Amino acid sequence: MTIVVFVGSLLGAMALGMPIAFSLLASGIALMFHLGNFDTQIIAQSMLEGVNNYPLMAVPFFMLAGELMNAGGLSSRIVKVAEAAVGHVRGGLGYVAIIAATVVASISGSAVADTAAVAALLIPMMRNAGYDVPRSAGLIAAGGIIAPVIPPSIAIVVFGVVAQVSITKLFLTGIAPGAMMALTLTATWHFCARKEQAAATTQRFDLRRLRGALMDGVWALVLPAVIIGGMKIGAFTPTEAAVVAVVYAMAVGRFVYGELNLCDLPRLIVTATKTSSTVLFLVACALVSAWLITIANIPAQVTALLDPFIDNKILLMFVIMVLVIIVGTALDLMPTVLIMTPILMPVITKAGIDPVYFGVMFILNNAIGLLTPPVGTVLNVVAGTSRCSLDSVIAGVWPFLLSLTALMFLFVLFPQLILVPASWLR
Repeated sequence: MTIVVFVGSLLGAMALGMPIAFSLLASGIALMFHLGNFDTQIIAQSMLEGVNNYPLMAVPFFMLAGELMNAGGLSSRIVKVAEAAVGHVRGGLGYVAIIAATVVASISGSAVADTAAVAALLIPMMRNAGYDVPRSAGLIAAGGIIAPVIPPSIAIVVFGVVAQVSITKLFLTGIAPGAMMALTLTATWHFCARKEQAAATTQRFDLRRLRGALMDGVWALVLPAVIIGGMKIGAFTPTEAAVVAVVYAMAVGRFVYGELNLCDLPRLIVTATKTSSTVLFLVACALVSAWLITIANIPAQVTALLDPFIDNKILLMFVIMVLVIIVGTALDLMPTVLIMTPILMPVITKAGIDPVYFGVMFILNNAIGLLTPPVGTVLNVVAGTSRCSLDSVIAGVWPFLLSLTALMFLFVLFPQLILVPASWLR
């Protein structure tokens, strides 16, 4: 009955048009009434304690680092390096988009920010070169969802806080699947580009041009290595890494590239603050529901429902991944993480599945949900940037969506693809 109360109140609030954060809060209050334990002080205290968490400080700093990176010219130089390296091959701008999305993702940590930055730079170039724009927009949207998987992923920070799993281990474990996502998109684009006449190019490889782009962009390319390397050797925590990223992006954008004006800082800080406050308020409201979900013993009820699959880890993961795909079509990434993490973690613990492996798989699945209609946040960002209809972008993203989904289920069948590289990096 408690599951019905929670899900019914949540869906009912969303159906009335209530924002996700308030819907989560309403479902928590509904649970309190159902349990006969309504207390406004508990709600306020749970919200305050939910965001009063040191690792969550990484969220606003990584958001600000992404804004500084775009304003300071780091993103554009990453694109120029990729263009000089592979722009001469057939379908070269598609490969440029994948490389740029992967490198920018390792700095921004946000799928929306990553996609917006790459789309703004590359969609006009691909349109002028005669590429199929909806297919190109679909590729850039698919590349954007690498950001939630590889460090410094904001989604992983939130999952680590809610699930009480090491964020550093999650970061390092996400590197290999993120790289495999990029390789999968590369293979899919290679197949798609063979069918496009405009994908052919007369441009030749120019070593001097590549050398110049590398010399100009080296400061931007070093930042991911600084973040990951620093966490690997224990020089700083993920939260401290976010501060390092802000200071580095500000210094490079201002003193090396000279494109970051000090008068722009207030605007960038306000933009990052607005985005961060949305995420953190969502976390605060979700943790009220998470606490009440535990009190109402909903995880035990879900565990009982999944008991037939507990003894078979692969089958259990398959069932959970299908469930998350279904939920991901209706909810955005962050709400899904916040709602389902406290429900699923006891199941994962009972089944003996590595929580770090599950965390990366869970975030990967939710990232794919950013490409699935009707919500598809990343699809909407690309549609707006490319000036294409949402329907045409959805049609263009399907080959990449299917290939990434197939990769995810490959990880379900062969967990070693994630766990073995993670053992090398940890």
